[in-house]
Amino acid sequence: MVSTKGPIRVVSTWVRRQPPKVKAFLAVVSAMAALVLLRAIVHDHDNLFVAAEVVHSIGISVLIYKLMMEKTCAGISLKSQELTAIFLAVRLYCSFVMEYDIHTLLDLATLATTLWVIYMIRFRLRSSYMEDKDNFALYYVLIPCAVLALVINPSTSHNIINRIAWAFCVYLEAVSVLPQLRVMQNTKIVEPFTAHYVFALGVARFLSCAHWVLQVLDSRGHLLVALGYGLWPSMVLLAEIVQTFILADFCYYYVKSVFGGQLVLRLPSGVV
Repeated sequence: MVSTKGPIRVVSTWVRRQPPKVKAFLAVVSAMAALVLLRAIVHDHDNLFVAAEVVHSIGISVLIYKLMMEKTCAGISLKSQELTAIFLAVRLYCSFVMEYDIHTLLDLATLATTLWVIYMIRFRLRSSYMEDKDNFALYYVLIPCAVLALVINPSTSHNIINRIAWAFCVYLEAVSVLPQLRVMQNTKIVEPFTAHYVFALGVARFLSCAHWVLQVLDSRGHLLVALGYGLWPSMVLLAEIVQTFILADFCYYYVKSVFGGQLVLRLPSGVV
């Protein structure tokens, strides 16, 4: 009997059956292939950072649509939104005092929409907020990020407070999605708009990571030297990689769900 399974489903099934080490290897190979492709088709790699901000904005737009049209915030982590607002506010401050550019305007727009989402969850749609599922303690990330920023920060000529603030927002951005992943882990079922939003975050963070990696490769490591000496340059790159891989597992199941024609994403045990 001839199998009716499509090639994507066949590949998905094969990958799912592989041991963790093989899956990790395949993930690294796929990421490297994507980087090679982006390097070939995107000549100005600064555009990748702008693209990351645009995709993030699209994700937030999807979130806003959900809040306005469905009148519910079920499945959305208020704590993730609050962490996002904190690192955006700190990064906005750093942009104003250190390097005012187009990224400053993009961050300002993203912060404004994030604050609106927080307002809607806290006040207008409070009855649908799943507070019992959003049980990730914020001090688990705020305190370590603050301590790390005090210890490892840029060795530039800027004021020490500004350097610590810069490091803090870099570290906090890398882990700000963890409360949202905890909510999805607790519910196991992710409705479409929330899934679209988290997937957009994953894509945005991959593009941001690709921007940094390609900049380092193009400058032959000189960019890391320009960021300062010590552990800080490596920590910047590590933070970008960490925030990408945090969402990699979810993005895999999202793509699989979309190609499988499933409107609601069901996560297996152990995912995120």
